[in-house]
Amino acid sequence: MYDDCIQSTGDYYLLCDTEGAWGIVLESLAAIGIVVTILLLLAFLFLIRKVEDCSQWNVLPTQFLFLLGVLGLFSLAFAFIVQLNQQTAPVRYFLFGVLFAICFSCLLAHASNLVKLVRGRVSFTWTTILCIAVGCSLLQTIIAIEYVTLMMTRGMMFMHMTPYQLNVDFVVLLVYVLFLMALTFFVSKSTFCGPCENWKQHGRIIFVTVLVSIFIWVIWISMLMRGNSQLQRQPQWDDAVICIALVTNAWVFLLLYIVPELCILYRSCRQECPLQGNTCPVQAYQRSFRAENQELSRARDSDGAEEDVALTSYGTPIQLQTVDPTQEYLIPRANVSPQQDAGL
Repeated sequence: MYDDCIQSTGDYYLLCDTEGAWGIVLESLAAIGIVVTILLLLAFLFLIRKVEDCSQWNVLPTQFLFLLGVLGLFSLAFAFIVQLNQQTAPVRYFLFGVLFAICFSCLLAHASNLVKLVRGRVSFTWTTILCIAVGCSLLQTIIAIEYVTLMMTRGMMFMHMTPYQLNVDFVVLLVYVLFLMALTFFVSKSTFCGPCENWKQHGRIIFVTVLVSIFIWVIWISMLMRGNSQLQRQPQWDDAVICIALVTNAWVFLLLYIVPELCILYRSCRQECPLQGNTCPVQAYQRSFRAENQELSRARDSDGAEEDVALTSYGTPIQLQTVDPTQEYLIPRANVSPQQDAGL
């Protein structure tokens, strides 16, 4: 009983270890991140009622889900500060991949919608965008459930594995997350092509966010698989490397994606009409065409007779002469010489 108590106390030692201060620093950054994420969630809930553009509103539920995923990432950091044991192992192996899959799936769904918007097409509905995000993250959830179930049925097999084998299993479990990351990167690049400049800024935000995330993942996987063993710091640095990458990537999600998106959303709520330089020419043409069609259907003269209306290339209606149905009109005939008439 006493030995179990000593072991349990040692598992939580890094939460207050003053000699290895990385645990204290990371838990402080994670706690600050949790508070900031909750404030951003409240800001989204406040602004969501003021958004009038359907194309902009449709992505807000997916961004709300993204913020919940980031909140989970900050909370998961404490499972890596506490040492690996029978309680933290299932949480680590299940939530790490699932939470990152949710975040990258939300970015992928947003980028897929932007591919349509930058080309002047109609946006997906909010349910479609949300279903894309949830559906793309579902496979990682199934993979994690199967692995954790296998781990539990075999009596915590990680206790009989070497640190290198544990790291290999952890990275292999995240292969689908790496695929989502690469797919989101290429889809976000596709948002650079199109006539609608106002939607391209959202694509650039996603592109930069995923690019920085790729750099973070390459570094921490390299350190976990090769760097720590070459520096003879394995397994002492394994948890620190993963936790640093976790907290850093969560802050990247907030600072490079959520905060710029929130600023754009705030400006659009305060701005009554969009600037001419940021409007999409395709959408402007469609609105002008609909207005001219409505004006055409309402055009009538004072006597009740319908008037023909022609639209010039500049969109200005030109009224043609009203035709009187009671008056006879003769179609002029071309002059024909007598010789030509005899020939006919």
